[in-house]
Amino acid sequence: MATTQADPRNAEATEDPMTELPADLSSPRGKLVYLYLATHGAVEEDDLCEGLGMKRISLYSILQTLREAGHVERVESRYALA
Repeated sequence: MATTQADPRNAEATEDPMTELPADLSSPRGKLVYLYLATHGAVEEDDLCEGLGMKRISLYSILQTLREAGHVERVESRYALA
């Protein structure tokens, strides 16, 4: 029996956080935090501040907005994509 491979032109689009940003995400800094979390997984605030070169006060506002929109969640001391 011959094995057939799926035609990639007919494959359903899968959500890839690196190419599919949420449509309601318009802030450049929000996109930056989102993409950082998409590539690094769950991280602590210190990792975000250091990795993105952002001050904690700026990061709090961005994370709050992302959490309210349902894009990010906080589990214990780490932030991750929801």
